Amino acid sequence: MDKAALRRALIEERLNLPDRLQRSDLLQQVMRIWLVNRPDTVIGAYWPIKGEFDPLPALHRWKEDGELLDEPQRRRIGLPVVNKVHKTLTFHAWHPGCPMEEDAYGIPKPKDTEVIVPTLLFVPCVGYAPGGYRLGYGGGFYDRTLATLQPKPFTVGLGFTHGYLDDFEPEEFDLPLDAILNDNGVVWPV
Repeated sequence: MDKAALRRALIEERLNLPDRLQRSDLLQQVMRIWLVNRPDTVIGAYWPIKGEFDPLPALHRWKEDGELLDEPQRRRIGLPVVNKVHKTLTFHAWHPGCPMEEDAYGIPKPKDTEVIVPTLLFVPCVGYAPGGYRLGYGGGFYDRTLATLQPKPFTVGLGFTHGYLDDFEPEEFDLPLDAILNDNGVVWPV
């Protein structure tokens, strides 16, 4: 399997999905419902690139919902910041309107906000497969980060249905995700 060619094909297909906005709306709903009974108060996510699903509207709603509970909760959202030396990620507090700057890859990141440690981490999927395996961009940032985070957060992949790979073969260093959500619902665990 040529993973680089597969990535390019899936990204191109995702960018050209004629119904990507409708799929995004459906995945927003799936994500919001999935979050209802989660105990987490610190969630890590990502800034969407290359036609990825944008988890931030659902997470902002989740954050606001925490303030409306009988016993209000302070919920926090973090976005990744790349450590160039170790090629790992730390998560910095984000909220709509917070100052942003571009990282070394041209992806927006929070500027000068505090580091937070998520107990739940939403991860973008270029593709995904049975067993909770994810095809990312090939940099290994999430795998290296997850190998070092203690305690390890609950990991959830987010992607559209077109990214499902029935015959994907994970490599020895690939870590399975705890769950995967797409625009049809929960894909993993089945």
